[in-house]
Amino acid sequence: MPLLPRRYERLRSVLNRRMGDLTVLLEQVDKPHNLSAILRTCDAVGVLESHVVSLPGRPRIFNDTALGSQKWVPLHAHATTEGAIAALKARGFRLFGTHLSQEAIDYRDCDFTGPTAFLLGAEKWGLSEAAAAAVDQAIVIPMTGMVQSLNVSVATAILLFEALRQRHRAGLIPVQGEGIPGGPEAYARILFRWAYPQVADWCERQGRPYPALTAEGEIAEDLPRTLKLRY
Repeated sequence: MPLLPRRYERLRSVLNRRMGDLTVLLEQVDKPHNLSAILRTCDAVGVLESHVVSLPGRPRIFNDTALGSQKWVPLHAHATTEGAIAALKARGFRLFGTHLSQEAIDYRDCDFTGPTAFLLGAEKWGLSEAAAAAVDQAIVIPMTGMVQSLNVSVATAILLFEALRQRHRAGLIPVQGEGIPGGPEAYARILFRWAYPQVADWCERQGRPYPALTAEGEIAEDLPRTLKLRY
């Protein structure tokens, strides 16, 4: 059956406020609870996509904590930390890594209004030496108790919401989809995939472009009957 208009408007409203210049890069953060909680926070803040470098052979599993957020915030896998960092820097991101060092500064003293990527490692061992050396700025979340670090999902939430706060204050939150890299064409592709994921999969298998959508969110093209029955 066609997408209900109110559902379509909800998808458009969320996508309109997505930010392609705010992301996270997770290094060996493979525990399902942490990974799920981080993606849920990314969705809540308006992050368009996220990135991960996993331990070799470690599958990425999500639990109920994600509440389906992995459908709305793609998690792009990279083979190496160095490759992931290089790819983000090539896109103009400034990398802030949570790392205790002499160069680290309070995260509240940083400017997150430009293209920002937060690099976080697993709680047990933190960032690798390669990652720590490659960040543009090491940051810390000050602790006043006995422990010296937070759960990685909690730390991610603190950093992302600080970036959101700064951008709200500066009037930089997208409202009409201007935060989507690639312009209207990229926006339309994401919206179609959100609205009709099974049809999007079929189109990609067929090597054909996604159909256009009407103003009400209906597919403006006749599709095979068997495909219609699945959406």
